[in-house]
Amino acid sequence: MTAHGPVVPVWSCAGCNAPWPCATRRRELLAEYDRAPTSLAIYLAAQFVDASQDLTAVPAGRLYHRFLGWVR
Repeated sequence: MTAHGPVVPVWSCAGCNAPWPCATRRRELLAEYDRAPTSLAIYLAAQFVDASQDLTAVPAGRLYHRFLGWVR
């Protein structure tokens, strides 16, 4: 279990108060989904959809980059 989970509806990190997913959570997610990158993308896409409903003032492109743009 991580301390770097999202604080909804503001989507900040519970562990460090950075925008979620923070750098620490990104590293953790990459390790957790090491052998399942498609599953990671699906998980983050679901989080992106939820966040886009809460963060209506944030441009969709910025949210996309934040939630999915770093996944390779």
